[in-house]
Amino acid sequence: MASRLNPYLSFNGNARQAMEFYKDVFGGELNISTFGDFGAQDSPDANKIMHAQLEAPNGFALMGSDTPEGMSYNPGDTITVSLSGDDTAELHGYWEKLAAAGKVTMPLEKQMWGDEFGMVVDQFGTPWMVNISQPQG
Repeated sequence: MASRLNPYLSFNGNARQAMEFYKDVFGGELNISTFGDFGAQDSPDANKIMHAQLEAPNGFALMGSDTPEGMSYNPGDTITVSLSGDDTAELHGYWEKLAAAGKVTMPLEKQMWGDEFGMVVDQFGTPWMVNISQPQG
């Protein structure tokens, strides 16, 4: 596999719920491992997600985990996930699902650079940007 860049999200005990939600949004295969799966059965983190990886059919990859006890959790202040491309129907579908229980911070609409662009914070506190490229001409 070639090198790739993808977002990695941290959660505060609800990584499983969040990653299953993203699987519903994007489809694909979700693999989840808990801290208990890797030998920490007696720890308070045993049922928390140590690593989750979603591989969507269109090539999107999203990873996430729960924040272990004793580590700082600051949702949404260091990452924004960007979705971009020219498949209007597909990107509008993602937008609608992300915004359904989230908070739109900038409506998805045509911008001065000619593309449709919007920003939303989903129900788990993760900020998203969606940019739909428009044909140039």
